[in-house]
Amino acid sequence: MKYLFSFLLSLLGITLFTTSCSKDDTEPVNADIILSTDELTIPQQGETTFFYVKCNVDWTLTGTTDWCSASPTSGSGGTTTKVSLTVAANQSGVDRSNILYVNVGAENKTVTVSQLISLTMSQTSYTAKAEGETIAVKLSTAGNHTVTVNHDWISHQKGTRATEITESFVVSPNVTGSKRIGTVTFALKGVEETITIEQEALNIPAADATGMASDAMTLAGKMIIGWNLGNTLEASGSETSWGNPVTTQAMIDMVKEAGFNAVRIPCNWMNGYVDDTENCQIKATWLARVKEVVDYCVGRDMYAIINIHWDGGWLENHPLYSMQAEINRKQSILWNQIATYFRDYDEKLLFAGTNEVHVEGVYDDNKVTAENHEVQQSFNQTFVDAVRATGGRNAYRNLIVQSYNTQINFAVSKLKMPKDQIDNRLMMEVHFYDPYDYALNESNPTLYWGEPYKAFGIDSWGQESHVDNSFSSIKSSFVDKGIPVIVGEFGANRHSVTNENIINSRAYYLEYVVRAAKKNGMVPFYWDNGGVSGEASVNQMAIFDRKLLKVLDQPALDALMRGATNP
Repeated sequence: MKYLFSFLLSLLGITLFTTSCSKDDTEPVNADIILSTDELTIPQQGETTFFYVKCNVDWTLTGTTDWCSASPTSGSGGTTTKVSLTVAANQSGVDRSNILYVNVGAENKTVTVSQLISLTMSQTSYTAKAEGETIAVKLSTAGNHTVTVNHDWISHQKGTRATEITESFVVSPNVTGSKRIGTVTFALKGVEETITIEQEALNIPAADATGMASDAMTLAGKMIIGWNLGNTLEASGSETSWGNPVTTQAMIDMVKEAGFNAVRIPCNWMNGYVDDTENCQIKATWLARVKEVVDYCVGRDMYAIINIHWDGGWLENHPLYSMQAEINRKQSILWNQIATYFRDYDEKLLFAGTNEVHVEGVYDDNKVTAENHEVQQSFNQTFVDAVRATGGRNAYRNLIVQSYNTQINFAVSKLKMPKDQIDNRLMMEVHFYDPYDYALNESNPTLYWGEPYKAFGIDSWGQESHVDNSFSSIKSSFVDKGIPVIVGEFGANRHSVTNENIINSRAYYLEYVVRAAKKNGMVPFYWDNGGVSGEASVNQMAIFDRKLLKVLDQPALDALMRGATNP
């Protein structure tokens, strides 16, 4: 500082300047006041530092405050005194300063103490796990700082304040094949601090075609008819929370023996099955349980499909720009884990990206926007990219993507298939529950369907010609272009267990839908929601009594098999 040189000379007995001071108005005194500094800058967190005072006469120090204290506050003439200065942490949120006065009578010299709002990081470099994790960054600042994340594979969570501030950042799995380094910048009143996050690449095995010979069309041709293990592994909280028993090998054996050679296994991965909802870390026990059920199927030479199904609607109900980035982030993390865990299965295991993605509460097709289609199709692309990035057999695995709300009209008019790194390994999925009043309406259903039952009263639309036209449009738009299609869900509620005409009409519906699907190159998967035991009730679709392990609805089962085997 500007007085430091003079101070050092004074210690050698050399005086360069003199300040004439008076003890009072009547007694002038020649006093030499020399300070080692006239200004000090203190960090925001506060500290204890010092400066020196030398004077040939006695002096006093004034100007201390509750946050800026000094000791001693006086000194004897002819000596050099070390003054200890203690400045508290600045929690005010604004810059502050204070002036200390070294006094001899009415004369003084000053030391200006400044304390600026600043950023202090606990550390500036971090290493994230290759599979992704949440990084906690601790910092000290009383001001309102900003955070800028400079890479899309790092996302910022809301910070917390306690004795210090913690900002959390979710780092996605590194499937790029090489190490990467990202930065996050913190800024406060023109002061910037930057941290770096390094992440090694996941150990991704080379593409492996063993057991993966069938392309999508070939594989679809091997699936005769499928069955849904509905309301089970997609249930919230536990496998049995929606009324179905624990799935067993005996249950799958029953399905196999009935004639089904493929099982769609709707899965919940987030709602009760993750250890960390932000970082989407699936519980090892849940992955193992889904694997058990997959093994029940493939062990009986059946094809199995697993997907991201309901999960409380976090993905399914939000095809919106405002949610797009966050949903795709979570979906990528989930599929990286799922695909990695099931990577060694052969072609009998297929992955399906989503389920019935639609804006919550919007069921009018005229209110579906270009935004909804675009975002939903980004979910398809994220799914394909995440699975392919895991390598091994997943480089060849057949994958299934969905149209908006799995509707046939949107598939034909709006769907753009995602890009894939391998040709002819994608399938498309639609669902079919037309007409609604016959298939799904529980409060006031139409009881009959089809031309043979017209005299009993049927809906004015959704009859045989509607099925034919709908499935024919799928064939010309997809199947004829080399993209196989699964009807991932279809069915109709049982409207009676005693009225023979109603029972036969439902059998006619199921047989017709299956036969039309097969005729148009589609693979039908019947929706079985289970949930009943013993005598069947109306307004449900169960074919099997899962508790008693027996066929619950033989007419429906027979109709399905006639349609599948006699197209």
